[in-house]
Amino acid sequence: MTRYRQVLAVPGMASLLGVSLLARTAITASGMALTMYVVLGLDMSYAAAGGAAAAMTTGLALGGPLLGRMIDRRGVRIVLLITVVVQVACWLSVAVLPYTTLLAVAFVAGLLMVPAPMVTRQAIAAMTKAGQRQAAFALEAIQGELSYMVGPPIVILCAAQLPAGVVAWGVGAAIVAGGAGIALLNPPLRAEDEAPADPAGRPRRREWLGPRLIAVLVMAFGATIVLNGTDLAIVAALKEAGQVSWAAVVVAVYGAASIAGGLLYGALPRPLPAWLLLGLLGLVTIPAGLADDWRWLCVAGCGAGLLAAPALSALSDAVSRLAPASVRGEATGLQSSALGAGFALGVPIVGGAIDTSGPAGGFATAGLAGLAAALMGWLLSRRSPARTRVILYPVSR
Repeated sequence: MTRYRQVLAVPGMASLLGVSLLARTAITASGMALTMYVVLGLDMSYAAAGGAAAAMTTGLALGGPLLGRMIDRRGVRIVLLITVVVQVACWLSVAVLPYTTLLAVAFVAGLLMVPAPMVTRQAIAAMTKAGQRQAAFALEAIQGELSYMVGPPIVILCAAQLPAGVVAWGVGAAIVAGGAGIALLNPPLRAEDEAPADPAGRPRRREWLGPRLIAVLVMAFGATIVLNGTDLAIVAALKEAGQVSWAAVVVAVYGAASIAGGLLYGALPRPLPAWLLLGLLGLVTIPAGLADDWRWLCVAGCGAGLLAAPALSALSDAVSRLAPASVRGEATGLQSSALGAGFALGVPIVGGAIDTSGPAGGFATAGLAGLAAALMGWLLSRRSPARTRVILYPVSR
């Protein structure tokens, strides 16, 4: 645990991770809060609730690069304050809006969501030394896993006791508090030896968005298809076995295994390639379709979960290394968009496979998506720098 003590001893790191965890947990819970409000507060169907959640998810996917570019140009504090004001307006209005207007507000709330994960990843790259980043990004991946384990269940429990509108306001208040807290901390996004942002000297996108960074984005997309698709396949398998009540236990085991895997990965003496971790994650996901009981699904979840946080950690580390400091915000925003796109498409892709060939087909589809993304990432990452320059800079330029 020496590596983790060194990371947490970095001035400002522990407080940043703590406040960011609050914001990320609330952001993760926001989709569930909208779902509960539409179903319980507006007394509409789950399909309508899915539309509201999809509107927010679409906004999140599109907003990542936009907010990242704004951070590169204007600095982190002003972007955080703008997004905090937007979140206040959106969440205060949720409980008084008709459904059609709510869809537009949900999209805006997603588009200008407090960029807590993005800022945290940038700050980790700036505040840590090269030898500390593996452990630091492992902590960031564990933080994300905790937010998924804690956020949505809290919303469900609260919605059973309180009016759905009050729950939505509470989630919005937590997002605002987290964003304001990060703004007060104002973490550095560039190391002392990195040049300050200069819009005039900003490199063109084709100068830094080369095959290797594209490989990372492809793998980020594939990773969340695997993770979100696996959650859906778990529910489908347990439903088929008549054991849906055990779904929370299986998902909790998967999450705990992911946290354990992240801690182990961060303590390794050297990082592993992201394509290798993602490929292994996809490979061990496929056999989970053979499980016909919640206990065996827990066993399968342990195997796959051990690789989930390490894969996400390696991807974040890769982005921090490949993106120049002056465009790190936009690159991290693209990573967030790739993760969000995979999260949004994981359900329909894997859901279609489940409808066609049952839960086993769902696990197989999720795993094969991870393998395909890992293979593409490996092929792209093998492109030599010389070949990359030829493609990025035509002779006519």
